[in-house]
Amino acid sequence: MNSTPAFDVMTSEELQQNAMQLTVPQLVGQVYEAAPVEERGHILEHLLRPLGVLALVVVADGVFAQMRFRGGWPDWHVRLEDAQNVQAGDVITLVDYVQQVSVHAVDGLAQVLAATPLMATSAAAALLMTLLVQRARNRRADDVGTMPV
Repeated sequence: MNSTPAFDVMTSEELQQNAMQLTVPQLVGQVYEAAPVEERGHILEHLLRPLGVLALVVVADGVFAQMRFRGGWPDWHVRLEDAQNVQAGDVITLVDYVQQVSVHAVDGLAQVLAATPLMATSAAAALLMTLLVQRARNRRADDVGTMPV
């Protein structure tokens, strides 16, 4: 199930020291690992939204397809036991894939995290939110700069 080796959640000090080496998927994995189970569900729902059936089957050995099919299709929500069973490595794999499909979906995680006061106290969440907001601003500035006049 887990295609990325398990890792321990970093302390705030370790995050600051390693911030330059962490990728967005790794940061999301850190945030997911530290999040309460209810918030894990919100993170997963947000990331899974842009993916179709085939993508769900392919990513992380189909873990997410099983969740989606169990929960129904139109107005589904991640069940607590499903969110609890998804590992950080699965989330890292998911974010890697989602970035290829919709970078805006990954950037939108900043809003999901901002809506959660508990997540605002996490160093990984703060770093991730800062990175995602900065990345989205840079992309908007690039889009405005490349528009024909």
